[in-house]
Amino acid sequence: MSEQRNLIVTVVLTALILLGWQFLWPSHKTAEPAVQAGSAQLNKDAPAPSGTSPTPALPPENRLISLLSAPRVKIATRDLKGSIALTGARIDDIALTRYHETTDPSSPDITLLSPAAGVGAYYAEFGWVGGQDTKAVLPGPDTQWTADSDTLTADHPVTLSWDNGQGLVFTRKIAVDDGSMFTVTDKVQNKSGAAVTLFPYGLLSRWGTPALQNIYILHEGPLGVLDGTLKELKYKKLREDDHSVTQHSTGGWIGFTDKYWLTALVPDQSMGVDARMSWRQIDGADRYQTDWLGGGQTVADGAVFETTSHLFTGAKELAALEAYGKQFDIPRFDLAIDFGWFYFLTKPFFYLLRFLHSQIPNFGVSILVMTILVRGAFFPIANRSFKSMNKMRNLQPEMKKLQEKYADDKAKLQQEIMQLYKREGVNPVSGCLPILLQIPVFFSLYKVLYVTIEMRQAPFFGWIHDLSVPDPTTLFNAFGLIPWDPPHFLHIGILPIIFGASMFLQQKMNPQPPDPVQAKMMSFLPLVFTFTMAGFPAGLIIYWTWSNILSIGQQWLISKRHAK
Repeated sequence: MSEQRNLIVTVVLTALILLGWQFLWPSHKTAEPAVQAGSAQLNKDAPAPSGTSPTPALPPENRLISLLSAPRVKIATRDLKGSIALTGARIDDIALTRYHETTDPSSPDITLLSPAAGVGAYYAEFGWVGGQDTKAVLPGPDTQWTADSDTLTADHPVTLSWDNGQGLVFTRKIAVDDGSMFTVTDKVQNKSGAAVTLFPYGLLSRWGTPALQNIYILHEGPLGVLDGTLKELKYKKLREDDHSVTQHSTGGWIGFTDKYWLTALVPDQSMGVDARMSWRQIDGADRYQTDWLGGGQTVADGAVFETTSHLFTGAKELAALEAYGKQFDIPRFDLAIDFGWFYFLTKPFFYLLRFLHSQIPNFGVSILVMTILVRGAFFPIANRSFKSMNKMRNLQPEMKKLQEKYADDKAKLQQEIMQLYKREGVNPVSGCLPILLQIPVFFSLYKVLYVTIEMRQAPFFGWIHDLSVPDPTTLFNAFGLIPWDPPHFLHIGILPIIFGASMFLQQKMNPQPPDPVQAKMMSFLPLVFTFTMAGFPAGLIIYWTWSNILSIGQQWLISKRHAK
């Protein structure tokens, strides 16, 4: 019957939202393969792909040996610390000083970039690739550069230089601000007696596949905005396909994204480049690379050629990304944050949450206030839905009589029920449509709370010290009273239990399916969702539970008013 179908449709759609809308509708198209001039030489002359972000980490002993084995330029700014290797002039040692591995402020800083010392390496490199007729020696991974200073700060750039002994002198000026953006100015001076053709390039290399969230509402892997269009590619997809995807673009940006962290190459925005995402396997280890290759530049004898690009290495904070996009004219740089299919809703919700958090120190309380505001905005729609469901519930006794009377005549039963609806002025579809209208909003809020870095390590109250991870308590050791750590699938915390109870109470306030089998099946849903939601971040559980409680209150008021 129609009211049963509406109830089932509502439950199924809600489940789809909770478990991942984008599993069914992937958000973006990937880049199309294209011909890339000079890419073979870039692979040959520049180091191959590379490995991970904070996870999996480069073995500490390998990292330490690599950092101590060659001369380096120290990096010391407000947000970054690390070093630049003078061998190869790589930016390969970056830690984010404002972010820590755990909620303990004394825990290690987040390590983003690491030297090429095995699986876990992750670094940036810039340079030149020679044209087919260029025989001159060019700087490469083993080139020993000299520096005019031993420390790079926001107020003091560093200039590296190298002479190939054949008349070509290369200099690289590296500047950094107090945030996460490097400015790299490469210059070549030709005194060789003949013209040379050079192709500028920049690359990011990761060795090993990083640990992934593997959830469809979040993109992790290579990405970029090329010719104004967002291109995203999963690590698995890159391995399975042609191992290399290339897109020609004027300007744009390309890099790697994790849930909270980003590295991005930003070439000269007026330059035509071939941007590429690629994969290779070396010594049994996966290596991934994103790079850009500029067009050939002929440098006459006695001439100087210069090109400037940028490198971002930091957290995906929307305000910072927007500011950099405006400052350096980087197209759609904010899309490094996976706002998803409902971008037009997700981003405004993010602004609202950020504003509330600026006024309310506790991020969890900001979530509660935002939920109230969104619920208030949708009050007229929800009101109509609840009124319709209330009418349906009041018709349950009459419908039960009809079912008993026409138990053997389904066609007649359907006809009588439709006449009952018409006589009482009830439209069974009207209770479902308002819920459908709220689905994009519901999902957008879910998306914001999942991807926003502001929720990372944000405390709430009591035992919730990090809203971005699941409730640490579990029913199966009496919430910590029993000294036993249950297996992962038995971690059912206090918050998921409260959520399940709120869902159970809300379900009891809705019209029950006349079919006993369906009613029994529906009664198990709160228990199923309690287990399903146990692994979700605490901030999301708080949002859904509070949303249920507000709905229950609204339904109760409408029912009371209707009864009078």
